[in-house]
Amino acid sequence: METTIFDTALGEFGIGWTDVGVARVQLPGLDRAALLARINRDGAVAGEPTRAIEAVINRIEDYADGAAVDFSTVALDLRGVPGFHRRTYAALLACGWGQTTSYGALAKALGDVTLSRAVGQAMGANPIPLIVPCHRVLASNGKPGGFSAPGGALSKLRMLALEGVSVGAPAGQMAFGF
Repeated sequence: METTIFDTALGEFGIGWTDVGVARVQLPGLDRAALLARINRDGAVAGEPTRAIEAVINRIEDYADGAAVDFSTVALDLRGVPGFHRRTYAALLACGWGQTTSYGALAKALGDVTLSRAVGQAMGANPIPLIVPCHRVLASNGKPGGFSAPGGALSKLRMLALEGVSVGAPAGQMAFGF
């Protein structure tokens, strides 16, 4: 796997890819040394992005600038990812910019609402956050639930706010910052 880091309006991202597609994304929030260690784990090495990867990086930069971006067509390399997680991510790719879903709704879409916790585990293990939009998955009560990226649930809320989604706050509250 090859990797690179790049700057955006949200901070530095990391991306890892193979000849199959994007295999890893690291969201902003780590210092540069920690970001490099995280994105280059398991033998990954710094590389020169292909044209296809440059196009993905450009989409991520656009997203960070607040543009409505669709990542559903990005080629992904999910080799080594458990089958249930792959099915969960495939279902989640239908949840577009500014939309949210719940762990239960994804579980139901996968055929069994009792799989909600397994969906949560898949979200926590997502190697390609943002592109596989785990930030759009909420708890059944409409609250953010967990988020394993740097900054935790606050990062999730910031990403959703960037998409125009207010979670767990009365209308207008997040816009006015109180």
